[in-house]
Amino acid sequence: MNDSTREPATPLAIAKPFRLQWEPAQNAHVLLYPEGMVKLNQSAGEILKRCDGTRDIDTLIAELEQAFNTTGIGSEVRAFIADAHGRGWLE
Repeated sequence: MNDSTREPATPLAIAKPFRLQWEPAQNAHVLLYPEGMVKLNQSAGEILKRCDGTRDIDTLIAELEQAFNTTGIGSEVRAFIADAHGRGWLE
């Protein structure tokens, strides 16, 4: 079941002009853009680093659940993806 506005098979990708990178000084992933930077918490960083244009949301959720040995995070991931999309972070 897909409760987001995106089609399940739509690959997720960071939108231009944003660029995701690990920032050692922040000890966190950050989204860089011409006017500044958004420091991401660990969960957001783990989600966005998988938004490389090769994964749809269902694949992303499955990878996160496997990587962190958990289940049932789909609704939280979908909510974050919807928020990130609304902020213009994702294409």
